[in-house]
Amino acid sequence: MPDASSAGTAAPLGEVPGAAGEPTAERLPGRGPGLRREWRPPWPVDLHAVLAPHRRGPHDPAFQIDRDGAVWRTSHTPDGPGTLRLRGVGGAVDAAAWGPGAGWLLDGIPDLLGARDAPEGFEALHDVVRDQALRRPGLRIGRTNRVFEALVPAVMEQKVLAQEAWRAWGYLLRRFGEPAPGAPRMRVPPPPAVWIRIPSWEWHRSGLEAVRARTIIGAARVAGRLEDDPSERRLRSLPGIGVWTAAETRQRAAGDPDAVSVGDYHLPGIVGWALAGRKVDDAGMLELLEPYAGHRHRVIRLLESSGRRPPRRGPRLAVRDYRSF
Repeated sequence: MPDASSAGTAAPLGEVPGAAGEPTAERLPGRGPGLRREWRPPWPVDLHAVLAPHRRGPHDPAFQIDRDGAVWRTSHTPDGPGTLRLRGVGGAVDAAAWGPGAGWLLDGIPDLLGARDAPEGFEALHDVVRDQALRRPGLRIGRTNRVFEALVPAVMEQKVLAQEAWRAWGYLLRRFGEPAPGAPRMRVPPPPAVWIRIPSWEWHRSGLEAVRARTIIGAARVAGRLEDDPSERRLRSLPGIGVWTAAETRQRAAGDPDAVSVGDYHLPGIVGWALAGRKVDDAGMLELLEPYAGHRHRVIRLLESSGRRPPRRGPRLAVRDYRSF
Protein backbone atom coordinates (compact mmCIF):
# COMPACT_ATOMS: atom_id res chain seq x y z
CA MET A 1 0.00 0.00 0.00
CA PRO A 2 1.21 3.55 -0.64
CA ASP A 3 1.67 5.79 2.34
CA ALA A 4 -1.06 8.28 3.19
CA SER A 5 0.82 11.24 1.75
CA SER A 6 0.77 9.78 -1.76
CA ALA A 7 -3.02 9.99 -1.82
CA GLY A 8 -3.41 13.59 -0.66
CA THR A 9 -4.63 14.90 2.66
CA ALA A 10 -7.79 13.60 4.29
CA ALA A 11 -10.30 16.12 5.58
CA PRO A 12 -11.40 15.78 9.20
CA LEU A 13 -14.33 13.52 9.97
CA GLY A 14 -17.59 15.28 9.30
CA GLU A 15 -20.49 15.60 6.93
CA VAL A 16 -19.43 14.54 3.45
CA PRO A 17 -21.91 15.20 0.63
CA GLY A 18 -23.39 12.15 -1.05
CA ALA A 19 -23.48 9.72 1.85
CA ALA A 20 -27.13 8.69 1.73
CA GLY A 21 -28.57 5.38 0.57
CA GLU A 22 -28.25 5.58 -3.23
CA PRO A 23 -25.08 6.45 -5.13
CA THR A 24 -27.09 9.46 -6.37
CA ALA A 25 -27.71 10.47 -2.75
CA GLU A 26 -26.20 13.97 -2.60
CA ARG A 27 -29.71 15.36 -2.63
CA LEU A 28 -31.07 12.93 -0.02
CA PRO A 29 -31.05 13.20 3.79
CA GLY A 30 -29.28 10.85 6.18
CA ARG A 31 -25.66 11.68 5.43
CA GLY A 32 -23.07 10.09 7.68
CA PRO A 33 -19.55 11.03 8.76
CA GLY A 34 -16.75 10.30 6.36
CA LEU A 35 -13.34 11.34 5.08
CA ARG A 36 -12.62 13.42 2.02
CA ARG A 37 -9.47 13.75 -0.03
CA GLU A 38 -8.31 15.26 -3.31
CA TRP A 39 -5.64 13.59 -5.38
CA ARG A 40 -3.95 15.09 -8.45
CA PRO A 41 -2.30 12.43 -10.61
CA PRO A 42 0.53 13.53 -12.90
CA TRP A 43 -1.25 11.93 -15.88
CA PRO A 44 -4.80 12.12 -17.26
CA VAL A 45 -7.09 9.62 -15.51
CA ASP A 46 -10.11 8.05 -17.19
CA LEU A 47 -11.99 6.94 -14.06
CA HIS A 48 -14.62 4.90 -15.84
CA ALA A 49 -12.14 3.10 -18.11
CA VAL A 50 -9.73 2.27 -15.28
CA LEU A 51 -12.44 1.09 -12.90
CA ALA A 52 -14.71 -0.70 -15.39
CA PRO A 53 -13.20 -4.18 -14.80
CA HIS A 54 -14.30 -4.03 -11.16
CA ARG A 55 -17.99 -3.74 -12.04
CA ARG A 56 -19.86 -7.05 -12.14
CA GLY A 57 -22.83 -6.14 -14.28
CA PRO A 58 -25.17 -3.13 -14.32
CA HIS A 59 -26.77 -4.05 -10.99
CA ASP A 60 -23.62 -4.84 -9.02
CA PRO A 61 -24.44 -3.99 -5.36
CA ALA A 62 -20.74 -3.28 -4.71
CA PHE A 63 -20.15 -0.93 -7.66
CA GLN A 64 -22.38 1.83 -8.99
CA ILE A 65 -22.08 4.93 -11.16
CA ASP A 66 -24.39 7.82 -10.30
CA ARG A 67 -26.06 10.30 -12.65
CA ASP A 68 -23.19 12.75 -12.26
CA GLY A 69 -20.62 10.16 -13.29
CA ALA A 70 -19.20 9.56 -9.81
CA VAL A 71 -18.05 5.98 -9.21
CA TRP A 72 -19.03 4.25 -5.96
CA ARG A 73 -17.24 1.11 -4.85
CA THR A 74 -17.33 -0.95 -1.66
CA SER A 75 -14.72 -3.23 -0.14
CA HIS A 76 -14.04 -5.18 3.02
CA THR A 77 -10.60 -3.74 3.78
CA PRO A 78 -8.06 -4.93 6.38
CA ASP A 79 -9.55 -2.22 8.64
CA GLY A 80 -13.17 -3.26 8.03
CA PRO A 81 -15.95 -2.39 5.59
CA GLY A 82 -15.73 0.81 3.59
CA THR A 83 -17.34 2.74 0.75
CA LEU A 84 -15.39 4.88 -1.71
CA ARG A 85 -16.75 7.53 -4.06
CA LEU A 86 -14.55 8.96 -6.82
CA ARG A 87 -15.28 11.92 -9.10
CA GLY A 88 -13.10 13.53 -11.72
CA VAL A 89 -12.93 17.30 -11.25
CA GLY A 90 -10.72 18.92 -13.85
CA GLY A 91 -7.35 17.24 -13.52
CA ALA A 92 -8.03 16.09 -9.96
CA VAL A 93 -9.84 13.16 -8.38
CA ASP A 94 -12.26 14.15 -5.63
CA ALA A 95 -12.64 11.21 -3.22
CA ALA A 96 -14.88 10.57 -0.25
CA ALA A 97 -15.00 7.45 1.89
CA TRP A 98 -17.04 6.08 4.78
CA GLY A 99 -16.77 3.31 7.33
CA PRO A 100 -13.90 1.74 9.29
CA GLY A 101 -12.08 1.12 5.99
CA ALA A 102 -12.34 4.74 4.79
CA GLY A 103 -8.73 5.67 5.47
CA TRP A 104 -7.42 2.46 3.88
CA LEU A 105 -9.49 3.08 0.75
CA LEU A 106 -8.31 6.68 0.45
CA ASP A 107 -4.69 5.65 0.89
CA GLY A 108 -5.18 3.11 -1.92
CA ILE A 109 -6.49 5.56 -4.51
CA PRO A 110 -3.16 5.92 -6.39
CA ASP A 111 -2.85 2.13 -6.68
CA LEU A 112 -6.50 1.76 -7.67
CA LEU A 113 -6.08 4.29 -10.48
CA GLY A 114 -2.78 2.98 -11.81
CA ALA A 115 0.04 4.84 -10.04
CA ARG A 116 2.16 1.68 -10.00
CA ASP A 117 1.41 0.86 -13.62
CA ALA A 118 4.33 1.53 -15.95
CA PRO A 119 3.07 2.05 -19.50
CA GLU A 120 6.16 4.03 -20.48
CA GLY A 121 7.90 0.93 -21.83
CA PHE A 122 4.91 -0.03 -23.96
CA GLU A 123 5.31 0.26 -27.74
CA ALA A 124 2.29 -0.07 -30.06
CA LEU A 125 3.14 -2.26 -33.07
CA HIS A 126 -0.27 -2.30 -34.79
CA ASP A 127 -2.29 0.65 -36.08
CA VAL A 128 -5.37 -0.30 -34.06
CA VAL A 129 -3.34 -0.53 -30.86
CA ARG A 130 -1.59 2.77 -31.58
CA ASP A 131 -4.88 4.52 -32.33
CA GLN A 132 -6.53 3.29 -29.15
CA ALA A 133 -3.50 4.20 -27.03
CA LEU A 134 -3.72 7.76 -28.36
CA ARG A 135 -7.48 7.91 -27.82
CA ARG A 136 -7.34 6.46 -24.30
CA PRO A 137 -4.34 8.11 -22.60
CA GLY A 138 -6.08 7.80 -19.23
CA LEU A 139 -6.41 4.00 -19.43
CA ARG A 140 -4.11 2.51 -16.83
CA ILE A 141 -4.05 -0.87 -15.11
CA GLY A 142 -4.94 -0.28 -11.48
CA ARG A 143 -4.91 -2.63 -8.51
CA THR A 144 -7.27 -3.08 -5.58
CA ASN A 145 -4.80 -4.97 -3.35
CA ARG A 146 -7.73 -7.21 -2.31
CA VAL A 147 -7.01 -10.62 -3.80
CA PHE A 148 -9.86 -12.67 -2.37
CA GLU A 149 -12.46 -10.06 -3.36
CA ALA A 150 -11.23 -10.25 -6.95
CA LEU A 151 -11.04 -14.04 -6.89
CA VAL A 152 -14.63 -14.72 -5.79
CA PRO A 153 -16.44 -13.15 -8.78
CA ALA A 154 -13.79 -14.56 -11.13
CA VAL A 155 -14.64 -18.06 -9.91
CA MET A 156 -18.33 -17.29 -10.39
CA GLU A 157 -17.62 -16.34 -14.01
CA GLN A 158 -15.87 -19.62 -14.84
CA LYS A 159 -17.30 -21.19 -18.01
CA VAL A 160 -20.67 -19.43 -17.81
CA LEU A 161 -22.29 -16.40 -19.36
CA ALA A 162 -21.53 -13.19 -17.52
CA GLN A 163 -25.23 -12.69 -16.70
CA GLU A 164 -25.28 -15.97 -14.75
CA ALA A 165 -22.27 -14.97 -12.67
CA TRP A 166 -23.59 -11.43 -12.08
CA ARG A 167 -26.88 -12.86 -10.84
CA ALA A 168 -25.09 -15.07 -8.31
CA TRP A 169 -22.77 -12.26 -7.17
CA GLY A 170 -25.67 -9.89 -6.62
CA TYR A 171 -27.79 -12.46 -4.79
CA LEU A 172 -25.05 -13.51 -2.38
CA LEU A 173 -23.94 -9.95 -1.63
CA ARG A 174 -27.50 -8.89 -0.89
CA ARG A 175 -27.99 -11.92 1.36
CA PHE A 176 -24.63 -11.96 3.17
CA GLY A 177 -22.93 -8.61 2.55
CA GLU A 178 -23.54 -5.89 5.10
CA PRO A 179 -25.02 -2.50 4.15
CA ALA A 180 -22.31 -0.23 2.82
CA PRO A 181 -21.23 2.61 5.13
CA GLY A 182 -22.58 5.87 3.71
CA ALA A 183 -24.56 4.04 1.01
CA PRO A 184 -26.72 1.42 2.77
CA ARG A 185 -28.53 0.30 -0.39
CA MET A 186 -25.18 -0.94 -1.66
CA ARG A 187 -23.49 -3.97 -0.11
CA VAL A 188 -19.95 -4.71 1.04
CA PRO A 189 -18.52 -8.05 -0.16
CA PRO A 190 -18.43 -10.42 2.82
CA PRO A 191 -15.08 -11.31 4.42
CA PRO A 192 -13.74 -14.86 3.92
CA ALA A 193 -15.19 -16.19 7.19
CA VAL A 194 -18.71 -15.35 5.99
CA TRP A 195 -18.25 -17.07 2.62
CA ILE A 196 -17.19 -20.24 4.45
CA ARG A 197 -20.43 -20.28 6.44
CA ILE A 198 -22.87 -19.80 3.52
CA PRO A 199 -25.28 -22.79 3.56
CA SER A 200 -25.40 -25.10 0.56
CA TRP A 201 -29.00 -24.15 -0.25
CA GLU A 202 -28.04 -20.48 -0.53
CA TRP A 203 -25.34 -21.29 -3.05
CA HIS A 204 -28.00 -23.19 -5.00
CA ARG A 205 -30.47 -20.31 -4.81
CA SER A 206 -27.79 -17.99 -6.17
CA GLY A 207 -27.47 -20.17 -9.26
CA LEU A 208 -23.96 -21.47 -8.47
CA GLU A 209 -23.38 -25.19 -8.68
CA ALA A 210 -21.44 -27.06 -5.98
CA VAL A 211 -18.10 -27.11 -7.82
CA ARG A 212 -17.68 -23.34 -7.92
CA ALA A 213 -19.05 -22.99 -4.38
CA ARG A 214 -16.39 -25.43 -3.12
CA THR A 215 -13.69 -23.49 -4.98
CA ILE A 216 -14.71 -20.22 -3.29
CA ILE A 217 -14.93 -21.85 0.15
CA GLY A 218 -11.51 -23.46 -0.32
CA ALA A 219 -9.99 -20.11 -1.31
CA ALA A 220 -11.65 -18.43 1.67
CA ARG A 221 -9.87 -20.84 4.04
CA VAL A 222 -6.46 -19.62 2.82
CA ALA A 223 -7.44 -16.03 2.00
CA GLY A 224 -4.79 -14.52 4.27
CA ARG A 225 -2.03 -16.33 2.41
CA LEU A 226 -3.45 -15.18 -0.92
CA GLU A 227 -3.28 -11.56 0.19
CA ASP A 228 0.38 -12.07 1.10
CA ASP A 229 1.21 -13.87 -2.14
CA PRO A 230 -1.08 -13.17 -5.13
CA SER A 231 1.30 -14.79 -7.62
CA GLU A 232 -0.08 -16.94 -10.42
CA ARG A 233 1.73 -19.93 -8.94
CA ARG A 234 0.04 -19.46 -5.58
CA LEU A 235 -3.39 -18.90 -7.06
CA ARG A 236 -3.18 -21.91 -9.35
CA SER A 237 -2.13 -24.14 -6.47
CA LEU A 238 -5.75 -23.97 -5.24
CA PRO A 239 -8.27 -26.57 -6.43
CA GLY A 240 -10.54 -25.15 -9.09
CA ILE A 241 -8.26 -22.21 -9.98
CA GLY A 242 -6.77 -22.36 -13.47
CA VAL A 243 -4.94 -19.97 -15.73
CA TRP A 244 -8.09 -18.00 -16.67
CA THR A 245 -9.22 -17.40 -13.08
CA ALA A 246 -5.70 -16.57 -11.91
CA ALA A 247 -5.30 -14.02 -14.71
CA GLU A 248 -8.69 -12.40 -14.05
CA THR A 249 -7.79 -12.10 -10.37
CA ARG A 250 -4.29 -10.72 -10.91
CA GLN A 251 -5.49 -8.15 -13.45
CA ARG A 252 -7.73 -6.57 -10.84
CA ALA A 253 -6.03 -7.23 -7.51
CA ALA A 254 -2.38 -6.94 -8.52
CA GLY A 255 -2.66 -4.69 -11.58
CA ASP A 256 -0.81 -7.20 -13.76
CA PRO A 257 -0.48 -5.61 -17.24
CA ASP A 258 0.62 -8.92 -18.78
CA ALA A 259 -1.95 -11.41 -17.40
CA VAL A 260 -3.83 -13.01 -20.32
CA SER A 261 -7.17 -14.71 -19.68
CA VAL A 262 -6.38 -17.86 -21.67
CA GLY A 263 -9.52 -19.95 -22.08
CA ASP A 264 -11.90 -17.01 -22.51
CA TYR A 265 -14.77 -17.66 -24.90
CA HIS A 266 -14.63 -14.28 -26.68
CA LEU A 267 -11.07 -13.04 -26.26
CA PRO A 268 -9.25 -14.96 -29.05
CA GLY A 269 -11.85 -13.76 -31.55
CA ILE A 270 -11.45 -10.12 -30.47
CA VAL A 271 -7.64 -10.23 -30.57
CA GLY A 272 -7.47 -12.19 -33.82
CA TRP A 273 -10.00 -9.98 -35.59
CA ALA A 274 -8.34 -6.74 -34.49
CA LEU A 275 -4.72 -7.73 -35.12
CA ALA A 276 -4.98 -10.20 -38.00
CA GLY A 277 -8.45 -9.80 -39.50
CA ARG A 278 -9.46 -13.35 -38.59
CA LYS A 279 -10.66 -15.38 -35.64
CA VAL A 280 -8.00 -17.43 -33.86
CA ASP A 281 -7.81 -19.88 -30.97
CA ASP A 282 -5.91 -19.43 -27.70
CA ALA A 283 -2.61 -20.48 -29.27
CA GLY A 284 -3.11 -18.03 -32.13
CA MET A 285 -4.00 -15.26 -29.69
CA LEU A 286 -0.84 -15.83 -27.66
CA GLU A 287 1.24 -15.81 -30.85
CA LEU A 288 -0.25 -12.48 -31.92
CA LEU A 289 0.35 -11.00 -28.48
CA GLU A 290 3.92 -12.30 -28.14
CA PRO A 291 5.53 -9.03 -29.38
CA TYR A 292 3.73 -7.26 -26.52
CA ALA A 293 5.15 -9.45 -23.75
CA GLY A 294 4.94 -7.57 -20.48
CA HIS A 295 1.92 -5.57 -21.69
CA ARG A 296 -0.41 -8.20 -23.17
CA HIS A 297 -3.34 -7.43 -20.87
CA ARG A 298 -2.88 -3.73 -21.63
CA VAL A 299 -3.14 -4.47 -25.35
CA ILE A 300 -6.27 -6.55 -24.78
CA ARG A 301 -7.91 -3.70 -22.85
CA LEU A 302 -7.10 -1.33 -25.72
CA LEU A 303 -8.46 -3.76 -28.30
CA GLU A 304 -11.66 -4.25 -26.29
CA SER A 305 -12.15 -0.48 -26.21
CA SER A 306 -11.85 -0.30 -30.00
CA GLY A 307 -15.19 -1.99 -30.54
CA ARG A 308 -13.77 -4.28 -33.22
CA ARG A 309 -15.48 -7.67 -33.05
CA PRO A 310 -15.77 -10.59 -35.44
CA PRO A 311 -19.24 -10.89 -37.00
CA ARG A 312 -21.70 -12.97 -35.02
CA ARG A 313 -22.75 -16.27 -36.55
CA GLY A 314 -25.64 -18.16 -35.04
CA PRO A 315 -27.85 -17.43 -32.03
CA ARG A 316 -26.60 -16.17 -28.70
CA LEU A 317 -26.06 -18.71 -25.95
CA ALA A 318 -28.97 -19.06 -23.56
CA VAL A 319 -28.58 -18.09 -19.93
CA ARG A 320 -28.76 -21.21 -17.75
CA ASP A 321 -30.37 -21.33 -14.34
CA TYR A 322 -28.94 -23.94 -11.95
CA ARG A 323 -31.64 -23.02 -9.43
CA SER A 324 -34.09 -25.19 -11.38
CA PHE A 325 -31.82 -28.28 -11.31
